[in-house]
Amino acid sequence: MKSLTEKIIESEHANHIFNDAQLGRMLGGSDARRYGLVNRALKAGELHRLRRGLYVLDQRFVRYPLHPFVLAQSLFPGSYVSFETALAYHGWIPEAVYTTACVVPGRKFKGYDHETLGSFSFHPLATNKGYFLELVNRQQFNKQAMLVAKPVRALMDLVCLRKKEWQGVDWLTESLRIDDEYLRSITGADIRILKLVYKQKRVQRFIESLAREPGND
Repeated sequence: MKSLTEKIIESEHANHIFNDAQLGRMLGGSDARRYGLVNRALKAGELHRLRRGLYVLDQRFVRYPLHPFVLAQSLFPGSYVSFETALAYHGWIPEAVYTTACVVPGRKFKGYDHETLGSFSFHPLATNKGYFLELVNRQQFNKQAMLVAKPVRALMDLVCLRKKEWQGVDWLTESLRIDDEYLRSITGADIRILKLVYKQKRVQRFIESLAREPGND
């Protein structure tokens, strides 16, 4: 009899995230039997539980590992990657970032820590209705789709999250270590879109101050 891991490897789910319902269709039989096979694979380290009812195969058994951004959006559908995570992904900040941080609709913060798959955090922001995904792009990595904020959107999401007031460009260039060249690449169109996104007057003031910096008109 083939093990659960062997059945998954042979299926179309091997390089994807899958749930209890998909496992049930794959295995057939009773719920008790499925639970027993799943628990056996979990204890062997062949299967990982991302959260309740959601699983991935260990990287030993897949053609390519699942990208952390893809895992994040499976943990919280409707989210997109932002903040320092997106800034580092785009090369705007030099520091390595070890938590995949995302923006989520709604009002509730959630965090997940998995010893094998990594750390994930999900933050709600006060944005205007209909503008949640402005300046957020769909990215492809090894045939995996993920939503990632453009650098300027990730930056302003960070300003919103940290409740930063404008105190000059030094916070951007010295604290975050963003190169002047990247800041000058922010366009007037970016600024106009950003002003539509956020509700807080603090963020609006920050955007307006940033727009007055040389090269951002």
